[in-house]
Amino acid sequence: MDSVDIIVVGAGVVGLAIAARLSRKYSQVLLVDKNASFGEETSSRNSEVIHAGIYYPENSLKAKLCVKGKHQLYQYCLQRHIPHQKVGKLLVANGVTEEADLANIEIQAQRNGVNDLIWQSKAQLKCSTPALAASSALLSPSTGIIDTHSYMQSLLAEAQNNAATFVARTQFVSAQANSQGFEVNLNSQRDNITLQCKWLINSAGLHATTVAHAIEDMPTHHIPIVHYCRGHYFSYHGKSPFQQLIYPIPSAHGLGIHASLDIAGQLKFGPDTEYIDDIDYEINPSLKAKFVNAITKYFPELDTTRLKPDYAGIRPKLQAVNEDFKDFDIQGKKTHGVAGLINLFGIDSPGLTSSLAIAEYVDNLM
Repeated sequence: MDSVDIIVVGAGVVGLAIAARLSRKYSQVLLVDKNASFGEETSSRNSEVIHAGIYYPENSLKAKLCVKGKHQLYQYCLQRHIPHQKVGKLLVANGVTEEADLANIEIQAQRNGVNDLIWQSKAQLKCSTPALAASSALLSPSTGIIDTHSYMQSLLAEAQNNAATFVARTQFVSAQANSQGFEVNLNSQRDNITLQCKWLINSAGLHATTVAHAIEDMPTHHIPIVHYCRGHYFSYHGKSPFQQLIYPIPSAHGLGIHASLDIAGQLKFGPDTEYIDDIDYEINPSLKAKFVNAITKYFPELDTTRLKPDYAGIRPKLQAVNEDFKDFDIQGKKTHGVAGLINLFGIDSPGLTSSLAIAEYVDNLM
């Protein structure tokens, strides 16, 4: 039986970051993905925002890994010439109640080590961003945008330059623990393959729980339920009235229908949140009314004829509808008791921003 040091299941941005990091230390890293290429699911269907780390509960993995990962990601982009821009974000309030929410958000940000937020008055906003309707805002100068595809390409190139192997169209079937690690069964382009590995890393995103259930001896009570949360995006054709990202006060299950820019300057709005039972990227055109209602609260001059359905993404959330915050769930032997196995569950936002820090965290669990 052929053997490798590490098998990483799932070539989204987090799996790629893990493979790239571990390839510096291990000579035989195999990265597999069931799709035709890398990053075809959650990693390519998001806002492409580098988050500051403002909202998450203090000392949560999301808070710590986002703040750390943000700095690592900006440095990585500079070193490897990955397109990105530190455009900043305006978190906007309308009225006394929302301004009180902003004040609480600033306190939370400071607890997380984000100390660069700047208050913007209505007069300042009128001057800097005349299309924006807000009584005040918090400016987050360390929020940015990134060309996610270029970033993933760079991670893959780093891994491959270190002799790691990426194999697409390869489905994880099952794994059995043994004295050397794991015997792993894969289906690669209709061929059944069995490999031995010392370490098995489950970074399968939307499918992480399915993979975990197919690992013999993995205690099922440590496998959480993952909820599919679809987010839709609408693009805004023509010149953008905003040079920064615009965010409303966060909602229970996301950051609200916000305005973001891509590297080319295209303005888009989203995501909303819709819990679904199956993976489905369809966008119902009737959602436009919901988007218009949300957007016009901070952009009253919205030209609805320029707002068009664009794409949808699905986040693997651990919290169900009406449940409180759930953190990233990254499990090693100390959690589940299975030597050589690391599971990553519920890696939704800020997974992209945190990806290099998550890879470091996984490395430290090994």
